[in-house]
Amino acid sequence: MTQLHKRLILATLVAGVGFTAFAQTPPAAPQAGAQAPMHSMDHMGRHDPAKMQERMAKHQAELKAKLKIAPAQEGAWTTFTASMQPPANRPQRPSREEFEKLSTPQRIDKMQAMKADRDARMAQHATATKTFYAALTPEQQKVFDANTMRGHGGRHGEHGEHGGPRGAGAKS
Repeated sequence: MTQLHKRLILATLVAGVGFTAFAQTPPAAPQAGAQAPMHSMDHMGRHDPAKMQERMAKHQAELKAKLKIAPAQEGAWTTFTASMQPPANRPQRPSREEFEKLSTPQRIDKMQAMKADRDARMAQHATATKTFYAALTPEQQKVFDANTMRGHGGRHGEHGEHGGPRGAGAKS
């Protein structure tokens, strides 16, 4: 190899390593006091308990009308809808400051306790749902299946990413 080829290969190698190092450099940490922009926790009222309760009641009324619940099914319907209500004594989520005061093992224990509580509520809801589902006729079961798949390809797909009609934000 000639001297020129060796130098070109060496220069290319050094440039490649330099670009790789540049690509691997993490972004600079935010300045003290600066906060990253966050989405509002109250995005269009989605986390307002009163509005959530109102939406849930509306959805339940629509579902009950679509299912044409018979008087013999009322008890199972009531148990099912009651299982979807948030508990009255729901523990408040610990603040970030509270969590920062805990040691790592304490935080893990706290998170596991919260998960166990959620799992117990989910099991109760699952049992009530299965009991209610068993009380439905095959036709009602099809209606129930079609109307409770939100978030899994059901009604969830009716709107675009931010809740508006599809294509509303895609205008150029």
